[in-house]
Amino acid sequence: MRIHLATDHAGLEFKDALTAHLVELGYEVVDHGAYEYDAQDDYPGFCISAAQGVAAEPDSLGIVFGGSGNGEQIAANKVNGIRAALCWSIATAQLAREHNNANICSIGARQHSQEDAFAIIDAFLKTPFTNDERHVRRINQIHTFENQ
Repeated sequence: MRIHLATDHAGLEFKDALTAHLVELGYEVVDHGAYEYDAQDDYPGFCISAAQGVAAEPDSLGIVFGGSGNGEQIAANKVNGIRAALCWSIATAQLAREHNNANICSIGARQHSQEDAFAIIDAFLKTPFTNDERHVRRINQIHTFENQ
C-alpha cells in the first residue's frame, strides 16, 4: 500500500523516523514535504499535495502532521474526496477508519511520544472500514454535499 506523507517544519524529524518505520512494515512512502527545516514554511501546500495524492489513488492512505495536526487536517479536508481525521489515540484512529472510512490520519507530532504516535498511525493503517450500511449512508451524504 502507498502512504502519502506531509508535514511542515514541526514534524520534519518525525517524518524521517516515520518513513523508516513505514518502509520497515512494507509500505511504499511518498513524501510530499517539507524537505528541509524552515521555521517559516507553510503546511497547507504540503498537506494539500499529500491529499491530492490520496485522492488520485483510492487504494492509498495519507498521514499529515505538524505541531498539533489541526491545521494539517483542515488543509487536507479541502481536497474533494478526502476524509482526514485528527487522531489522538488508538481508539480515535480505529474509529476514523471503521466508521468514517477516513483516508488520511492527521496527528500532532508535538503532542505524542514517537512510540505513541507510531501506535496511533499503525492502528489507523491496519484498521479496515466496516462497510456497515449506516456508515456508508453517512459518508455518501457528505460526498453529495461536497460535490454540489
